[in-house]
Amino acid sequence: MQKAYKLLGKHRHYDWGGKTFLPNLMGVENVNHLPYAEYWMGTHALATSTIETSEGEKNLAVIIKDNPVEWLGKEIATQFKGLPYLYKILDVRDMLSIQVHPSKENAVIGFKAEEAKGTSIDAAHRNYKDENHKPEVMVALSDFWLLHGFLAPALLAKRLNSYTYLKPLINEFKGKDYRHLYSYLMHLPMVASDAILKPLLEEAAKAVAKGTATKNDPDWWAHKYYADGIPSKNIDKGIFSIYILNIVHIPKYKAIFQGAGILHAYLEGQNIELMANSDNVLRGGLTPKHVDVKELIQHVNFLPTYPSILKGDKLTDQEINYPCPVPDFGLTKIALNKGEAYTISSYSLEMLLIMEGEVLIEDKAYKAGDTVLLTPKAKVKMKAHTAALMFKSYVPK
Repeated sequence: MQKAYKLLGKHRHYDWGGKTFLPNLMGVENVNHLPYAEYWMGTHALATSTIETSEGEKNLAVIIKDNPVEWLGKEIATQFKGLPYLYKILDVRDMLSIQVHPSKENAVIGFKAEEAKGTSIDAAHRNYKDENHKPEVMVALSDFWLLHGFLAPALLAKRLNSYTYLKPLINEFKGKDYRHLYSYLMHLPMVASDAILKPLLEEAAKAVAKGTATKNDPDWWAHKYYADGIPSKNIDKGIFSIYILNIVHIPKYKAIFQGAGILHAYLEGQNIELMANSDNVLRGGLTPKHVDVKELIQHVNFLPTYPSILKGDKLTDQEINYPCPVPDFGLTKIALNKGEAYTISSYSLEMLLIMEGEVLIEDKAYKAGDTVLLTPKAKVKMKAHTAALMFKSYVPK
């Protein structure tokens, strides 16, 4: 068995994606000007990767299913029954939906309940696609902006008080009642919701036009969502979340972890995302997709969130680890100078995503945009042809 194989992922052409970042990275000519939103690396049924072998391309999910111990290692094959993570690159041009992910326990309960009802797995109103949780870590590849959990009590009270049309909500927040405030907003009749959001958005548009709103301000993002014009009615209630959640800026190569229950939304930028192998998303707005308010509220963590930006912990002079408090995955960044050699001792099936430069891995050359699959329990040697930057996904011991 080889120690390293070239892995070929799958592009996802969602409307919110950019049109140049991923094609430029991968050397793809985007002649049809498609949005290249995501690049998936893994065994997810919606977009399974392949690997290049001496016998041609092989489906990664199939070869793991046929020989799980060989491809995953005995411990991981026993614990997870398959590759436990999904690895992605994202190019977020337009903001994604407000969302939350369920815990492992609640995912199992929700999935079994929908199965018992006979709800089709691909039904638009289906909440649970599998029985897994979906914690995730992201590393910024550019300046990246996201919403991440509720503002601290004093900051949220100050935020509400600073907007004429949000001031009455102080009575619903009561200093710390996040559940009541959020439930109140999400259950507002549409007419009442529009009566708040329409003038709020009009003020946001004025602030952006005057240059008094920046990307640190909710007005900026509320206006961006409706930059083509403010609807007269049926305004998306996800706008409320922009004003009550933390707006977080992640500098390039810094990271953030998001566990179950954290309301969040990606706003803008490029990143690497590593998550448990799941498609369970409960949405709370900024989307035309299904929003199940009752189910959503059952899984939100109604506590303040204090964002923790991860700089990475030093493993060696060349490698740092972004700590992830889950057994499903881990992520490191490896930076090599020109001519520098490095050895990886793999424990699990690991994926080495090359973002910059060129490297020789087990006597084969790889360049930026390539992904290399490393087999378990192997010593894999590499040498940098040029200065190189890579991100490695793995399953922790």
